Amino acid sequence: MSLVALLIDPLAHGFMQRGLVAALLVALVCATLSCFLVLRGWSLMGDAISHAVLPGIVVAHLLALPLTLGAFAAGLFTAWLTGRMAAASRIRPDAVMAILFSGMFALGLVLFLRVETDQHLLHILFGNMLGLEWNDVTEIALIAVPTTLIVLAKRRDLLLAGFDPAHARAIGLPVGRLDSLLLILLALAIVAAMKAVGVLLVVAMLIAPGAIAGLLSQRFDRMLPIAMGAAMFSSLAGTLLSFHADAATGPAIVVFQSMLVALAIVIRRRKARSGATA
Repeated sequence: MSLVALLIDPLAHGFMQRGLVAALLVALVCATLSCFLVLRGWSLMGDAISHAVLPGIVVAHLLALPLTLGAFAAGLFTAWLTGRMAAASRIRPDAVMAILFSGMFALGLVLFLRVETDQHLLHILFGNMLGLEWNDVTEIALIAVPTTLIVLAKRRDLLLAGFDPAHARAIGLPVGRLDSLLLILLALAIVAAMKAVGVLLVVAMLIAPGAIAGLLSQRFDRMLPIAMGAAMFSSLAGTLLSFHADAATGPAIVVFQSMLVALAIVIRRRKARSGATA
C-alpha cells in the first residue's frame, strides 16, 4: 500500500473523519495549556482535575444533567479545594493534590459501580474517539476553540502572573484572578477532551506537548507553536495508526507523544554536548 493510500484511505470512513477532527481539536487546546502547566509546575494539578471529574460525571448522570457540566463542576471544586486544604494545613500542595485526585477518583469508581447505566467505564477512562458523533465533535469544538483563543489572548498576562507575581501586581494585573482563570481554562480543556481520550489519558496530552516544547526551546513564544505542532502531529499519526493496526485511538496518540518526548530529550542532549565541545 502506498503512503498516500495509508493517509487517505482511512478518511473515506465517517467515523475516522469525526475522530480525526476531535483529536486535532483536543490536541490544540491541550497543547496550548500544556506550556503553562509545565513551566509553572502545575502538572500534578492537571492530573488532579482530570481524575476528579469522574464523580461529577456520575452525579450529573443521576441528576439527568449534561455530563460535561458535572465534569466541569467537579474539576473546579477540586481546584478550589486544593487551594483551601494547602492553605489550611502544613501539607505540601503536591501531596494535597495527590490525596485529592486519588480520593475523588476512588469516589467516582464507587459511585459508578453502584449506578445502573449503559455508559461503559472504559469509554469514560480512555475515551471513545472513533465512536463520536458529529454532535459530540461540535460540543468539543464549542469548548476547545474559545478556550484556546482565550489562552492565546491572555498568554502574556498569564505568563507574567505565574513567573513574577510581584511585578504583575505592581503594573496592576489581578494575579489571583489570572490564576483562577487558568484553572477554569484547564477544567474546560479536560471537559473538552473527556469524550475523546478519557479522564486518564488527557493527563498525557496536557503535559507531553509542553515538555517537548520546553526541551527544544527556552523562549515561550517558540514553545507554543512547537507544542501545538507536536500535539497535532501525534493526534494525526495516532489516529491513522489506530485504524491500520486496529488499536485504541487515544492510547496510540499518547504513544506517539511519548516517543516525541524521548526524541526531544535526545536532541536536547546532543545540543548540550555540541555546545560543551565548542
